[in-house]
Amino acid sequence: MTSSNKKTLATVVIVIVLVFLGVLAYALSPSSTRNIDGAGAGQGAGDQAALVQAGAYVAAASDCIACHTAPGGKPFAGGRAVQSPIGAMYSTNITPDKASGIGGYSLNDFDRAIRHGIRQDGTTLYPAMPYPSYARMSDQDIRALYAFFLHGGVQPVSASNRRNDITWPLSIRWPVAIWRKTFAPPDMAPLNLSKYQSEQLARGAYLVQGAGHCGTCHTPRALTMQEKALDESGADFLAGGPLIDGWRAVNLRGDKADGLGAWSEQDIVDTLRTGRNASTAVVGGPMNDVVAHSLQFMHEVDLRAIALYLKSLPATNASKSSFAASEATARALQAGQDRDNRGAQLYLDNCNACHRSDGRSNRITFPALPGNPTVLADDPTSLIRLVLAGSRLPSTQLRPSDLAMPGFAWRLSDDETAQLVTFVRNGWGNHASAVTAAQVGKVRQAIGEDGGVDLDKRDTSH
Repeated sequence: MTSSNKKTLATVVIVIVLVFLGVLAYALSPSSTRNIDGAGAGQGAGDQAALVQAGAYVAAASDCIACHTAPGGKPFAGGRAVQSPIGAMYSTNITPDKASGIGGYSLNDFDRAIRHGIRQDGTTLYPAMPYPSYARMSDQDIRALYAFFLHGGVQPVSASNRRNDITWPLSIRWPVAIWRKTFAPPDMAPLNLSKYQSEQLARGAYLVQGAGHCGTCHTPRALTMQEKALDESGADFLAGGPLIDGWRAVNLRGDKADGLGAWSEQDIVDTLRTGRNASTAVVGGPMNDVVAHSLQFMHEVDLRAIALYLKSLPATNASKSSFAASEATARALQAGQDRDNRGAQLYLDNCNACHRSDGRSNRITFPALPGNPTVLADDPTSLIRLVLAGSRLPSTQLRPSDLAMPGFAWRLSDDETAQLVTFVRNGWGNHASAVTAAQVGKVRQAIGEDGGVDLDKRDTSH
């Protein structure tokens, strides 16, 4: 190597080292956040009790218990696995236990964790904790939530936090601080409600974007894993998200085929409150948890505000699927005219008893298949998984029967499942892409790896 080349190499190395040190310094530099300690101090016992009660409602709206309670575990004691592309993360103990929980947190410590993703020791939380959404919550709701967790609403539990199953070097935490500072900067302010046309619409926006953190699951993510939009100003907001425990988070915008365009506000309210409406139902464990532990306990006025806001979102018009109601499939099945259609034969043998030849069942018992957003989704993963592994509706106060669909993986091959799902996606006026045996095989393999996790095997008693 010549002297000139050595100097060039040394210069490159020095530049790389300096850039690395600069990036490291940026990541490790403390983040300054607005201090809300002291505000609202001096409350009487009655005021404190009311604040705890308000905090219990905020906790329900935020669905804290679903993630921070392990199956069979004590409420809010953590330990539940949250799967991610880099490995399994385990939720932490958020009870007021001083040794293993958050009993030593001040209001400001609590706020920094909830709305800014910063632990008491300054470490950045993984964004499995939806702090980019919680950043939009109001100071008053944070104070109420703090009162609920720290002052009477939650029992302390001594339970050490479990280490995440993330291999090195992905387990190095300081790069996450760069992600946080880039995509959830500490100067993010609570949602400005004055920009909405009515108080009801503003309340719906607040619940969807903030406490409900709907975008965490239902908004697509960029390669750098941030949500592509955090509110209605972005066309990708709530346009359908990634796979969550094997189920695709659906499009919540105004698309008529794979979104909520064909739903009424009442359909949305019924689904949020009971997991089902007059024509369709929640599919898959993740959303079942949200209905069972959060949405069913929310006030009617808030559910209607959410419905109003969701109905205000325009369609993306990105789906390749469509629906135009037709009785041709029902007539053909009833007349036995589909003998050469293997998908139709499989439907008659496996599905017709419950879903009937018109695909509509009796509506309130089993979801209708014509025009169903899950059926018409561009990505058929959820429908394939439903056929292979089955699913169960959540048991709610108004609909206590947790009706279930069995899985057919034991009797249908990949090719048969593909033909059946393709038939359903193109019957009764549905028009969606065909499904291949390879797609089914991929889902079957995933089910084998995760044990077919669904509400059938979950502990939802907490």
